[in-house]
Amino acid sequence: MGGSSGTAVKGARRPEVRLPALEPFGGGELEPDGDYDGLEFREADLAGQDGGGARFMDCALTGCALDETGLQHARILDSVLTGLRGVGTNLAEATLRDVEVVDARLGGVQLHGAVLERVVVRGGKIDYLNLRAARLKDVVFESCVLVEPDFGGARLERVEFVDCVLKEADLTAAALKDVDLRAAAELGIARGVDRLAGAVISPSQLMDLAPVLAAEMGIRVEG
Repeated sequence: MGGSSGTAVKGARRPEVRLPALEPFGGGELEPDGDYDGLEFREADLAGQDGGGARFMDCALTGCALDETGLQHARILDSVLTGLRGVGTNLAEATLRDVEVVDARLGGVQLHGAVLERVVVRGGKIDYLNLRAARLKDVVFESCVLVEPDFGGARLERVEFVDCVLKEADLTAAALKDVDLRAAAELGIARGVDRLAGAVISPSQLMDLAPVLAAEMGIRVEG
């Protein structure tokens, strides 16, 4: 299933993050609208803290706990996030640009209304990822597991799923352009299969999705 133009799908542009020499984060709690530049947060317990509206530039967050951390409207730029863990992290309406997310173990992450541009999510598992009404451009999900991700009303452009397990995804009212699903290790769509226009899938994936497509179109398959 290709895009309406009939041309080849355009690949995502990956981030090229080159971190400078970093200073260790001095401890303490995150501050709303804080400015964090060139810092390394290593195994910091940021659970329950409020960093809403904060700016992270050229930062590395490694092994940090983000349970119920408030990062709504935060800007995370040119940064590498490795081994993050937590439930209920709030990144609503945040901006992630030129960011690598590696081996995250997260659940119930709120990214609704967020902007993701040149982002790679590599490895790890994210349950119940909320990307409703988010804008994703040049994003790659690679070798990760996404359980019941919600892309409802989101706009996806040049997004790739590579060796990624996608379970029970919701694409309701989503808009897709140059979205490449062919290399997904598993493709499960619970809702919004009618929004796949603008995506490309493989012949085997088409066969796997046939029951969902038939149900969406009201086709009875018997015999």
